[in-house]
Amino acid sequence: MPIRPPVIRIAPGFAPAVAAGLLCLLPAAWAEPSPALDRISISAGAFQADPRFNASLAGDANRVDTGDIKPGKVTMPRVTADVLIGDSHGLSFDYYRFRRGYDAQAGSGNLSADARMDLGLDFAKLGYKWWLGSGNTVLGLGAGAAYYRIDINGRAAIGAGGIASSYRGSGTEDAFAPMLEVGVRHAINPDLRLFADASGVWKDGGKLHGSIYNAALGVEWFPVKNLGVVLSYGLTDIDLTREGSADARLKVRLQGPSAFVKLRF
Repeated sequence: MPIRPPVIRIAPGFAPAVAAGLLCLLPAAWAEPSPALDRISISAGAFQADPRFNASLAGDANRVDTGDIKPGKVTMPRVTADVLIGDSHGLSFDYYRFRRGYDAQAGSGNLSADARMDLGLDFAKLGYKWWLGSGNTVLGLGAGAAYYRIDINGRAAIGAGGIASSYRGSGTEDAFAPMLEVGVRHAINPDLRLFADASGVWKDGGKLHGSIYNAALGVEWFPVKNLGVVLSYGLTDIDLTREGSADARLKVRLQGPSAFVKLRF
């Protein structure tokens, strides 16, 4: 007696429902991120700023203070990286460093003073962004952590009526602080894009505390598929205080253009 294969009967209307469900899943499986975003990108370049700063270093009985000065343009190396996880979750990294020295001389009658202040700031941040939207324009809301380190070394020599005195001090400290950020990306086409970013770091308490705010507007252009250039204009406002045996304060306002070479994958 021949063996017949089992017959599977599908209820009327079930097959169209399964087909519709599969069609709904296909866009999710094949979904591409917004053309304003890259899966992976690395940028390296420089930030040319015209800084204004005020630094002070105080010990038990002496103090070195630069006052508010504008020493001229300074170029700082800067590195950024972005990774997109899925289609709407991203990680971003940013690092730059600021170094500047300042000499001052003053004299009146039999009073003379010479001072030197060397300043340093290292700043790095790692953040998570949730990108809203899937078209040519997306909005990113993020949070993360920032690391910063300041180095201040100062010395002063004062002479009055043949009597000389001097003061030398230094302050170095680093800290981690929470960070919030927001970003907007718009793709004019896949190889020409606009962006705007803002972030804020604030920490209260501890030996090193204060705030760091960043904002930037820029454009990305890719003359070849995976290699492009980034031009932006940014503003960074830094106000940090170190408390300890030698109190120090660093206030810096950096404003100017940045240029990067960007690789995307």
